[in-house]
Amino acid sequence: MPENATDAPCEYSLYIPNDLRAVTISRRTLRLILTMHGLIHLVDVAELLAAELVSNAVRHTKGPAALRVRWSAGVLRIGVWDADPEPPEPPCLLGGRLDLAEEGRGLALVKSCADVWGWYPLVRDGSRGKYVWCELGAAA
Repeated sequence: MPENATDAPCEYSLYIPNDLRAVTISRRTLRLILTMHGLIHLVDVAELLAAELVSNAVRHTKGPAALRVRWSAGVLRIGVWDADPEPPEPPCLLGGRLDLAEEGRGLALVKSCADVWGWYPLVRDGSRGKYVWCELGAAA
C-alpha cells in the first residue's frame, strides 16, 4: 500500500438486516476498512461510534439499515441509515446522571467522542428514514 494511502478518499456501504449480530459485523468490517487504508489510529474510537449508531438502528427500528463509511480530506464520517423517520432520542438522564440510565447512553458517547455529529431525515422513492452521522478528524 502506498505511503500516502490515508490521503486517498474512500467510501464504503454495508447493508445490514435488523439483527443484533449486525453490530459485531459492522465493527469488524469497519476495522478491516480502516486498517487497509492505513487509518489504524482511528479504529478504536471509530468502532465505538459505529457500534453505537448501528446498535441504535437495530434496537430501535424494525427495518433494515446501512452503515456508511467515508474518508475524505482528513475526516472520517461514519453514518447509519435506518427506515424509521423519527429523530434519534436524546440522552436520557436518571437522577441527573447519565451513568445510571439503563438506555440512552449511546448518543451521549457519540456526542462526547466524535468531533461533530448530527442527523437528517431522508425521503427516497416514497420511503422515509433517517441518517445519523458523526465525524472524526485525522488527529483523533
